[in-house]
Amino acid sequence: MRRLRTPRIAALALLTAGLAACDATPLPLGMERGTELFETCAPCHGANAAGNPDIAAPAIAGLPQWYIEDQLRGYQEGYRGDHYTDLAGLRMRPMALSLTREGDIESVAEYVAGLDPVYPESTLHGNAGAGATMYTQICVACHGVDGLGMPELHAPPIVQLNDWYLYQELQNFRSGARGAAPGDTWGLTMRANSLALSDEVMQDVIAYVQTLR
Repeated sequence: MRRLRTPRIAALALLTAGLAACDATPLPLGMERGTELFETCAPCHGANAAGNPDIAAPAIAGLPQWYIEDQLRGYQEGYRGDHYTDLAGLRMRPMALSLTREGDIESVAEYVAGLDPVYPESTLHGNAGAGATMYTQICVACHGVDGLGMPELHAPPIVQLNDWYLYQELQNFRSGARGAAPGDTWGLTMRANSLALSDEVMQDVIAYVQTLR
């Protein structure tokens, strides 16, 4: 009877198992952690991060990683979500403060940035034609002619954001609930620009932004 070569068979089994494991490529560590952390975000922002206007949670899917990181750090450092009139921000700040492990902010931001962007339906009824003029005068220098933003100026793409959220945040900038805290360098720029806008003009500008999609 021919003898089985047990060591050779065992080695072949290990090699086969190793190849099978390679096929199931694990997520990078940051993405694994980001997926886990997003479970805390999903109750408000939704499983696909498409937002929930009923609780003032905006769509965040597909926003740039750098922007999400900036905002989470703003909440942690207290120059965002710390004003008594910013109810949505006050709710968001404790969530940001819960990201205590090194790399948590980067991990969850990477996960959200990797989701497919959504373009929420318009809910406001401004005059896009009138808004185009004001957008060119005030907004285009930072957010670009296409509304896709400029990372070097920390200006995010605004075409992906809910119109009601843009309106809410412009009002926050104008009132000082956002962009008035020391350390919020880029928020100060937004606050200065928002002071020139009435509620009607804000809605006109936002209506124009919606046409850039």
